[in-house]
Amino acid sequence: MLHTIAGFDRIGEENAFAVLARANELAGQGREIINLGIGQPDFRTPEHIVEAAIKALRDGHHGYTAATGIAPLREAVAADLLRRHGTETDPGNVMIVPGGKVTMFMAILMFGEPGANILYPDPGFPIYRSMIEFTGARPIPVPIREENDFAFSADETLSLITDKTRLLILNSPANPTGGVTPRSEIEKLAAGLDRYPDVAVLSDEIYSQMTYDGMEHVSLLEFQGLRDRLILLDGWSKTYAMTGWRMGFSLWPDALIDKARKLAVNAWSCVNAPAQYAGLAALTGPQDAVGAMVAEFDTRRKVVVEGLNAIEGISCRTPLGAFYAYPNIKNTGWQAKKLAAALLEEAGVAVIGGPDFGVLGEGYIRLSYANSTQNIKTALEKIDSFLKKTTK
Repeated sequence: MLHTIAGFDRIGEENAFAVLARANELAGQGREIINLGIGQPDFRTPEHIVEAAIKALRDGHHGYTAATGIAPLREAVAADLLRRHGTETDPGNVMIVPGGKVTMFMAILMFGEPGANILYPDPGFPIYRSMIEFTGARPIPVPIREENDFAFSADETLSLITDKTRLLILNSPANPTGGVTPRSEIEKLAAGLDRYPDVAVLSDEIYSQMTYDGMEHVSLLEFQGLRDRLILLDGWSKTYAMTGWRMGFSLWPDALIDKARKLAVNAWSCVNAPAQYAGLAALTGPQDAVGAMVAEFDTRRKVVVEGLNAIEGISCRTPLGAFYAYPNIKNTGWQAKKLAAALLEEAGVAVIGGPDFGVLGEGYIRLSYANSTQNIKTALEKIDSFLKKTTK
């Protein structure tokens, strides 16, 4: 009998991919399935980005690159951060990685061990807790509450820090809730963290360019007092509709960048070379496609919120960022995961049950509005019809 280390018995997964697989299976059987489960833009990658990758292949960029990424791309990331956040960064502290999850993996692996506490948002991206438990560290949920418009509370977050806390994970704009934490709360948190200089911070800002209703994204990069322990996570997947390209970037403090480089050398050597040239074209080329995509998401957001609030038993706060709605389904009488499963199997609509995003997720489901307006309207009609003919 094979034996594996205990950590592999603790590791979880991202159930959105299991739902995607089942949705595809049902579609393959001839069922009409509308997928509002997966967090993936339904737009094509802009053509100039695709062409840059093709040109890179034709120009002979077929080999290894530096583990941290090609120099022009790291320089472009630093320039992009300066443009968007008004903060200068050293390209030498930038790492190009194969997707945003990799930065989570590295950061949690660096700080997670038995006896350590790691704080993470709950509900939040499921890989946070999965990786924390894998390392043997204790996951400490930071509650993300509906009554607070799904923004984190600085006071509540700070109250959870102890002498065992090694890492704090933050996410705004947030998955799965669409919440955006306002500047006042982030400033309060940054000031409070001065009392805990040994706590590292991982700021997941992958949805940084997707905010609505005049809400601003406030990057943790703005706070110089955090820079010597801040790990920034961002990338191309959501902003440029490049999920399948597996392209992310991270910014590391001086004390950690070489550790991150060594992990890269041990794990994946380097990121696909032509994809890096595509990433360079994305950052240095025209940005109009980004604005157009976010504007379309905004239109769909309004359709989703209005439609959900019209369904008996469901209420939905208006998300201020990303491309997710996180409606409250407690008054339907259904448990969240059972409702999500029934909607897929019986109504042909894929959504994700709230508990897949944390222990505080019961009573909610997540819908992605990264799908066409017509599909969203049809899905909402199917959900309404299903709930009207079922009781629980």
